[in-house]
Amino acid sequence: MTAVLHPTIALLQTSSLASVVQQEVERAILEGEYAPGTKLTEAMLAGRLGVSRGPVREAFRMLEEAGLVRTEKNRGVFVRDIPMDEAVEIFDLRAAMDELVGRQLAANITPAQLKEVRGMVDAMEKAVKAEDARHYHLLNLQFHDRLVEMAGNRKLTSIYRKLIKELSLFRRLNLADGWLLPISASEHRQIVKAIAAGDPDAAGRAMFQHVMDSKQRTLANDLRRQSRARSPANA
Repeated sequence: MTAVLHPTIALLQTSSLASVVQQEVERAILEGEYAPGTKLTEAMLAGRLGVSRGPVREAFRMLEEAGLVRTEKNRGVFVRDIPMDEAVEIFDLRAAMDELVGRQLAANITPAQLKEVRGMVDAMEKAVKAEDARHYHLLNLQFHDRLVEMAGNRKLTSIYRKLIKELSLFRRLNLADGWLLPISASEHRQIVKAIAAGDPDAAGRAMFQHVMDSKQRTLANDLRRQSRARSPANA
């Protein structure tokens, strides 16, 4: 005889599965496995992950709240493509937040934390030498996330992480150009040096400028992509 689950237990199981599905789909989006505009279907993901459609449906709701997918009536669920004007707004907001983080860390970072972030920059420089853009991109995300986490403001960390997820595609495209990797790594090294020097003004400025430079690279890359799309070869 098959046992009938209590409704609360069934709900908890579904919620837990939905979280697992949400985390896996989010990982795939952030790592570029599902490009912007890709249609995601309940049947495809349920089959791939070995779950029923219910948890997938709930995962879609959570991903939409996180700004990573959009639901179109009568069409389905798609990986979101952030408009350039919205990306620029996010960069500007992130720059202000990073400046605050840099200032706080210059005043409060511990020796153990400083050793940790120096190790992360070392790893990023190794990825540059290996010409491993994918690994560098992941290290880049981890570096900035860890700095924000070290600042100790939980509300700022929560908001920051949502913004970074929405910006993930643009940052990946920026770093897809191999010649930019050494420049990016050098900027991270300068950030750590300013924090280590205990200079809040320099650390805040270094983090603010790093984001502004990333914004300019994003705008330049977008112009190049538009130019290539309009070229006769692509007509």
